[in-house]
Amino acid sequence: MTSPTKKAATGTLMGLALGDALGRLTEFSDVSTITRWYGPWRELALPEDAKITDDTQMTLAVARALRACQEHGTVAPERFADELRKEFVDWYRSPENNRAPGRTCLTACGLLMTDRPWQDASQIDSKGCGANMRVAPLGLLPAYGDAAAGAAQLQAALTHGHPTGLAASDLTARAVRLLAHGTGPDALVGELRAYARENRDRYHDAWLGDLWTRSQDPDALHFVRRGWDECLAVLDRLDTARRTADPEADPCTYTGDGWIAEEALATGLLCFLLFPGEPLTALRRAACTRGDSDSIAALAGAFAGAHLGADAWPAAWTDRIEHRDELLALGALWDA
Repeated sequence: MTSPTKKAATGTLMGLALGDALGRLTEFSDVSTITRWYGPWRELALPEDAKITDDTQMTLAVARALRACQEHGTVAPERFADELRKEFVDWYRSPENNRAPGRTCLTACGLLMTDRPWQDASQIDSKGCGANMRVAPLGLLPAYGDAAAGAAQLQAALTHGHPTGLAASDLTARAVRLLAHGTGPDALVGELRAYARENRDRYHDAWLGDLWTRSQDPDALHFVRRGWDECLAVLDRLDTARRTADPEADPCTYTGDGWIAEEALATGLLCFLLFPGEPLTALRRAACTRGDSDSIAALAGAFAGAHLGADAWPAAWTDRIEHRDELLALGALWDA
């Protein structure tokens, strides 16, 4: 459980939404265009309407599914899959689902409306960042053991079945957990690398079922290792970048544009690690990138909020973020 004084859960959810809203206007533009339209990156202002995108919408869907399971006592595989399926289909049908949602999420959620097993809806070859942009609530569970790791991978797998999407989601939630519970920024990458190595040979069959059989891999172990190996490679790039990157340069230059899961994790983390004590600067750096700016900034905000808590975010921003009341209610639930 996170500290009620720090309010890391509230900080995480609010930071994710703020980063998402800040990056909404800059996504699909390069840095020179962003600065020409909005001014110097260090001065980027939250839009007056502070609307979020599908990143926060789907984070809220995961959070609601998680809360529903906790109300029944446990977060168990079948119940969590059922609750996620319901929330994802509700999102798919919502008239508010007009915030540039990803193709993989739309395809998979359309298939989740049928009676087929969720594993048949999963897009097994997709490792888009939609797998891990929404996973932060799993890092706010009281403990991060096999159940939380399996649940983090499951929420990814309903839409993005590629093993790198699963591993990156697990690592994203793990990073939130570590930061919320006091791991320092300097130690974070090493902790994540060690976690990835420890889990490289672990397929969570209780949570994923026979998902791996939809791939071309000869067995579940080969399947899951592919994901962890790609994540370990990007963590190596991140470790170098956090020590050598020019803060004035586009972070995507160092760790990728963030359209795929492992790069979204690494570039979101890089933006946070460049400015660990300056949460708004981290958000602005993440939003002023050539890549998937809203997802990168959402992840950077989740990491900064987990590290610094609710007080990281000024009231002038949080008071006007879309879905403010629900974000605060969910944060209070996990901070209590």
